[in-house]
Amino acid sequence: MLKENVGTIDRVLRIVIGAGLILGYFLNPDGAYSWLYWLGLIPLATGLMKTCPLYSILGMSTCPMKK
Repeated sequence: MLKENVGTIDRVLRIVIGAGLILGYFLNPDGAYSWLYWLGLIPLATGLMKTCPLYSILGMSTCPMKK
């Protein structure tokens, strides 16, 4: 499985932003670029899975260090 590299605060923000973008589509489905709201699936998925492929590529992590 993928290594967890998304910390608690980062995870909550990703879930809230992702869910907010998807909700925005349902509140404004007839907008000119309303399909862009579906990009909220990316932060939502990375928040729920606790892993970010871009963080892995860059060698980053927002998880607290284990002692």
